[in-house]
Amino acid sequence: MVLEVENLQVDFPQAQAPIQAVRGVSFGVDRGEVLGILGESGSGKSVSVGAALRLLGKDAQVRGRITFDGRDVYTLSSKELVDWRTSQVSMIFQEPNRAFDPIYSIGKTFEETLKLRNPKWTRAQLRAEAVRLMEEVQIQDAASRLVNFPHQFSGGMLQRIMIALALSGNPEILVADEPTTALDVTIQAQIVKLLLELQASRNMGMIFITHDLALLSNVAQRVVVMYGGLIVEEGPVGQVLGNPRSPYTRALLQSRPQGKSHTLGRIPSIPGVVPHPARPEPGCPFEPRCTLRTSLCRQKVPQMVQDSGSPVRYRCFIPGVKK
Repeated sequence: MVLEVENLQVDFPQAQAPIQAVRGVSFGVDRGEVLGILGESGSGKSVSVGAALRLLGKDAQVRGRITFDGRDVYTLSSKELVDWRTSQVSMIFQEPNRAFDPIYSIGKTFEETLKLRNPKWTRAQLRAEAVRLMEEVQIQDAASRLVNFPHQFSGGMLQRIMIALALSGNPEILVADEPTTALDVTIQAQIVKLLLELQASRNMGMIFITHDLALLSNVAQRVVVMYGGLIVEEGPVGQVLGNPRSPYTRALLQSRPQGKSHTLGRIPSIPGVVPHPARPEPGCPFEPRCTLRTSLCRQKVPQMVQDSGSPVRYRCFIPGVKK
């Protein structure tokens, strides 16, 4: 694995009790593959990846081991960290409209980003590279658009520009944190198609964070399902979504509209709410909402288990949960 996360734990101290955002998460991604991270808001998806890239603030207490090509990320010096972020890993954020400085033109944004990696380049070289990157993500009339400001672009075009900026250092690992959330369905499909084409042509590893099951099934080879700061299921995306072992994954799948059936009545929903990270359940985090819960589920957190002959691992006391 190029990027490997082992037993990651992230707490945010506060007066009453620490917020336990991530409670022992392990995953990895290699060159040329797409890892999906799936879960509801508040499950710990973005915090896990933020910790892996050392993007969290100083108030975050991070424990565990995170390595990139075998080197501990949390031992990098400030200069090494900047070099690492500008040349080996990169991230695309959720909302393109909030990711750009409104007082900087797009050309100025590219120049500042590219100058970090190429301090000896002239302005002409920087602008030429900016045009090349914008053309790679299919921005028309790229040279003339460098003088424009973020508000002069649509959300879909800004997302393309963000992808171009993320790829400017030719990273080995690209993180896409719900990159289509703020876009309409047609533009979503275009952005996902573009991302996958660029990922394949560059042989990058990609971590795709989402809560969209249909989108995930078309993007990732492997999936990690998170709930309550824990991984509750992981494995090949086809097997996890096709025959979920975890009651939580199964409940997510059952909550989707199924063809035209949703017009005949209410869509099934998962009762209750995600557990508060400052007051996690003593047992399985999904126990209060699970229809299969037993008294054991309230007493301790189940370990990850694996059925014989299956590549899927899941966290449940009930062996081989079926649909």
